Amino acid sequence: MTTTTASSTAAAGTADLPVVAHWIAGAPTSGAGQRRGDVYDPATGKVTKQVALAEQQDVQDAVAAAKAAFPSWRDTSLARRTAVLFAFRELLNARKGELAEIITAEHGKVVSDALGEVSRGQEVVELACGINHLLKGGMSENASTKVDVYSIRQPLGVVSIISPFNFPAMVPMWFFPLAIAAGNTVVLKPSEKDPSAALFIAQLWKDAGLPDGVFNVLHGDKVAVDGLLRHPDVASVSFVGSTPIAKYVYETGTAHGKRVQALGGAKNHMLVLPDADLDLAADAAVNAGFGSAGERCMAVSALVAVDSIADELIAKISERVATLRTGDGRKGADMGPLVTGAHRDKVAGYVDAGVAEGAELVIDGRQVVPDAQDDQAAADGFWLGPTLFDKVGTGMSIYTEEIFGPVLSVLRVSGYDEGLDLINANRYGNGVAIFTNDGGAARKFRNEVQVGMIGVNVPVPVPVAYYSFGGWKQSLFGDTHAHGTEGVHFFTRGKVVTERWLDPSHGGLNLGFPQND
Repeated sequence: MTTTTASSTAAAGTADLPVVAHWIAGAPTSGAGQRRGDVYDPATGKVTKQVALAEQQDVQDAVAAAKAAFPSWRDTSLARRTAVLFAFRELLNARKGELAEIITAEHGKVVSDALGEVSRGQEVVELACGINHLLKGGMSENASTKVDVYSIRQPLGVVSIISPFNFPAMVPMWFFPLAIAAGNTVVLKPSEKDPSAALFIAQLWKDAGLPDGVFNVLHGDKVAVDGLLRHPDVASVSFVGSTPIAKYVYETGTAHGKRVQALGGAKNHMLVLPDADLDLAADAAVNAGFGSAGERCMAVSALVAVDSIADELIAKISERVATLRTGDGRKGADMGPLVTGAHRDKVAGYVDAGVAEGAELVIDGRQVVPDAQDDQAAADGFWLGPTLFDKVGTGMSIYTEEIFGPVLSVLRVSGYDEGLDLINANRYGNGVAIFTNDGGAARKFRNEVQVGMIGVNVPVPVPVAYYSFGGWKQSLFGDTHAHGTEGVHFFTRGKVVTERWLDPSHGGLNLGFPQND
């Protein structure tokens, strides 16, 4: 297999850069073709690596490896499967700092944020370590005379995961720990923008003793995505990304007979009532709006403030934003760059549109001066600072669209009822938060808001791993959320067995203690 750069997508002068390979059947491979994509350091704007982009043959090879590994892994005992999970968990814990550095180098988020991402993903690994309990069926003895009925859950087979750039470790870990623990084999298609984390994870699995072919990594673009969506040997698709692509993944995957969970876009609101602690609310708005440069599906991008406290809240937010340092995420900055120059320009275009549409620009992130180590990095990095709009209308593009950047829009309402109606009228239903010291108002909001994940005085209500993650409305296509019990059910199928036996004779002596492996 060649590792030379010979693609129109590759920048000139990148032939000598390292190539991020696929991982198929337990080993890296540069693939069947020579198409390559550029991988940037967002803080400098420089191409640091190339990534192999899959051809149809690579899709076939990855799925074939997973299919070949499935029968043996399916029949491996739960005790041995969980032993591998525990080993992977220990390796991940020991080396998560290295993984965080890899993420920051390709995504741009600050190292502490990347470390938090890995830690949250590890919660699902730890849940999967208890898969034995989660796979238990039920039994009814003597449902009829000498007839017993019981249920079991079995793995699907080859499952695919298509994950976004914003969480190159955590989002795949929402899915593959439970899939593997349940006895499936996996083909992961990570984002080509920050692909190296997936290869690091693949090596950890191998070091943990996972058999070759159980976990495979396929890099690429639409060729890889469509190949997985249409491949007859792929049983399911787990996807996280924008709503238009989630809809496409759901429709294409189900049309080809696959089980699909496709998590789409978001416009997450934070409703602040007059009785809220405004210092706490301001801290939360800044943390949730600008953490990871706003490149989170759970970022707060719409701050719904009751008129009587809006001016004070905006002033407190502005004071906090003034203290933030935007710069290289490896060098102590509070907020890093955006992932690519194209994405930075797209987000800046939304800021332009907000001004043109009449919103009041309180803080202009387009004017940010990055805390860079040299002038060239400051000039070439993909920078956009925290941006704050006030007096945003519901018809403005900065409200109707998912910006996926550090842009926080303030919408003013007269009170709780108007705020609730505004939130429920939005086409997305991923996450929402309410800030109040009124327990009755919080309980009423929890009952009435049409959103899948709710925070009460918690701005980013990502649930712990043993609960499931996912939204409502156009934030989810399919019926099953990620991780938790819903995740276990997604990666398994139920069987019900009805059986009757004659009285068998059996025997033999064995004085050893019964073993379960």
